[in-house]
Formats: sequence, C-alpha cells, structure tokens
Amino acid sequence: MSIHVIGVVALVLVFVVGTLRPINIGALALIATFFIGTLVANETVDELLAGFPPDLFVLLVGVTYLFGLAAVNGTLEWLVDRAISLLGDRPALVPWLIFVFSAVPTLAGALGPAGVAMLAPLCLRLGERYGVDRRMAALMVMHGSCLGNFSPLNGLAIIVRQVAEANGLQVSAAELFFGNAAYNVGLAVVIYLVFGGRALIREGRDRVASAGDLQARTRPAVEDPVVAGVGADETADGETAAGGARTTTRAPHVAPVKTPLRLDQIITLVVILGVAIGALVFDLEIGFLALVAAALLHLLFPSRFEQADRRIVWSVVLLICGVVTFVGALQRYGTIDVVGNGIAGLGNPLLTAFLLCLVGAITSAFASSAGLLGVLIPLAVPFLVQGEVGVTAMVIALAVSATVVDSTPFSSVGALTLANAPEADRGPLFRTMLAWGMAMVVTAPAITWLVFILPSS
Repeated sequence: MSIHVIGVVALVLVFVVGTLRPINIGALALIATFFIGTLVANETVDELLAGFPPDLFVLLVGVTYLFGLAAVNGTLEWLVDRAISLLGDRPALVPWLIFVFSAVPTLAGALGPAGVAMLAPLCLRLGERYGVDRRMAALMVMHGSCLGNFSPLNGLAIIVRQVAEANGLQVSAAELFFGNAAYNVGLAVVIYLVFGGRALIREGRDRVASAGDLQARTRPAVEDPVVAGVGADETADGETAAGGARTTTRAPHVAPVKTPLRLDQIITLVVILGVAIGALVFDLEIGFLALVAAALLHLLFPSRFEQADRRIVWSVVLLICGVVTFVGALQRYGTIDVVGNGIAGLGNPLLTAFLLCLVGAITSAFASSAGLLGVLIPLAVPFLVQGEVGVTAMVIALAVSATVVDSTPFSSVGALTLANAPEADRGPLFRTMLAWGMAMVVTAPAITWLVFILPSS
C-alpha cells in the first residue's frame, strides 16, 4: 500500500474517531503523523514535525491571551455597550453589520487572519448581546473576511495575479474581486436565512409593536418591567417561567448605562488599537504583537487580570496545530502533487477544471489557501492554453473554492473564530463549522464550475 493511500485513510480515521469519541482531533493527528512518519516514511522526529505551524501557534496564543485580558477587565463589554448605543433596537441588522465590519480589513489589504483576530471577539460578543445565533455570528465573521480576500489591495489577489502572469496567463483583477465578493454575499444570505435571520426580523417588528403599545398606555407607571400581556410567571424577556404560557415577545431594547472607563481599560483599548495598527497598517506579525501587548498589560495591572492567562484556548491550539502538522506531512510526501498531476493529465478540460477546484477545496480546508493557489494555477496551465476554458473564469473558480472553506475550524480564520467563542459553546460551534466547511468543500467546486467555468467554455 502506498504512503499516499495510507495518509488519506489515516486522515479519514482521525476525523471519524475524533467525532465519535471525546478525543481531541489534534492529538490524534499528531499520533498519526508520528506513526506514518517513523514507520512508513522513515523520518526522524525533527523531520516529521517540520509541518508544525509555529506562526499559527503564536497567533492563536497571543490573540486569545490579549482578548482574554480585555474580557476579564470589562473592556470588551464597554465596546459592545457603545455599539449597542449606536445600533439601538435593530437586531435584524446586527448580522449584516458583523458581515460588513469583518470585510473592511481584507478589503483594505489585510490578510484574513489579521482582520479576524481583531474583530472576531467584538463581533461575537455583540451578536451574543443581541441574541444572534452564535453560529450565524461566527459564519458572518468568516465569510465577511472572505469577501475582501481578492481586493486589488489584498495580498491573496496579488499572489494569484503574479502566479498567473508567471505562467503566461492574464487575469482580470476586477472580475476576480467581484466574482469572489458576489459568491460570499450569496453565502451570507443563506447563512442569514438558515440560522435565524427571519426570527430576528420578526423580533424587531414585535419590539416596535410592543413599544407602541407602551406609549399608548394611559397608566402613569407599571409595577413590573414587562410588556402588557405578560403574566406573573413570565419574565421581561418573554421567556415562560414555572410552566406558564408564553403570551408576548421580548420588551423593547434598553440602551446600556454608560460607565466611565478605568485606567486599566483605557490602556487596554490603546494597546489593542496599537496592535491593530501594527498588524493591519504596518504588516507586523500580529501573533507576537498580541503576545507582547498581553504580557505588558498583565505586568502593569496584575490585580485586574488574575488567572486571565487561562483564557488561552489550549484545546483549540492543539486541535489546529495537530491537524495542520499532519496535512503538512501529507504535502511533504507528495500526496497532493500526485493527485493534482493525475487530474491535470485527464485530457478533458471541463472535468479537469472541476476536479482541480475540488482538490483545491479539500486541501485548502486544512492548509494554506495562498500556497495552494500557487500550486493549482500552474497545474491548470496546460489545458487553459488550449482556450477551451476561460482563464479568468478558471482562476475565479479556483480562488473561491480554495478560500470559502476557510470557514472550517482548521483554517487560521476558523481557528481564531472558534477560539473566541465561550467554552460552553465551543463544542457545538466546532461541529457546525465543520459541517458548514464540509458543505463548502462539496458545493463550492460544483457551483463555481456551473457559474464561472461552464459559461466560459
């Protein structure tokens, strides 16, 4: 049995066992890396760990440490309160605000992980305060970030154009950007409808109606802070207590009371802003920036941040780093190249185009999207020069297929989003992100083939 077959079978077993049993998938992936590397590939321990992602390790530790501190001393809550004061009673708009807000850094040129690292904690907390399904908030963060991936200012777009030009291909920058943006907007609409958007719209209408009822009353005061029609066994949130029947909806939104910032919170905000500017404007390594900033805050205000280092999500770090190490080993053994070259030699341009998009989606779900595009575009050159498939259409399909799968929990973007979820919600959110990401693996190649490649052939 070849090492490529062994590797693929082991990868499938890791996910099956890790899903059916309460064992960290990252630990299983590291074990698989060890056994295949030593028993099949005859590698030393140093060689089999060559795929361990130190940059991702530092990124996850530094960012979750910094925003763990900001959560412990109340800085994040202060920011969310300010956002609520501006938004008012419009819960249906919150997911779209999260989506647009998350797109801004990548549109301006930042890579996805840098933007999500700064925005995911705030966006997820804002969604929680408005009762937005955490799954919707997380997916909106990730696909909002994906929307700007191929902005003319973004590094991914530059990489794709340079690889294409180096292989004698011309790609339309505008078509690449708008094609990817339109695809992610379409996904955002699906996410909004599937994960509770219609309920948020109804809730907003009910709140407006409830507010009108309150204003129409002639009584000067109400003993309970509840809406008319709520019985003694129902809370102001419209939740039924002691078995009583639910008779009305949540009371209108009340703006949070503004509280002054303490010195430690002011410095926390300044430090977070400094990290954001360093990463997004000067392209400094955000993981180390966040780690230095977190250590500085902890040193200055130890009493405000007791046990805050426990907010570092070691389970997610193990999960992501273990899987990426195993997939890196498969790439090192040439498994991806073997599959890609076999597909490129099929001789049927349309079938080849679809299968390359599929390989891109599957592999990118666990590895670097930018690095993978640098490999797949050259593989597509032999049949693209025949003129049977449009060059820009093929590149758009590859780009979308390789990046929308960043919503899996194994990408940098997905890992950062998962790490910023509360511990109690992390398991269900992981399963949702895994299922959604696998759906992207299956649907993105098929849809992009139908929408972009087939019309260009």
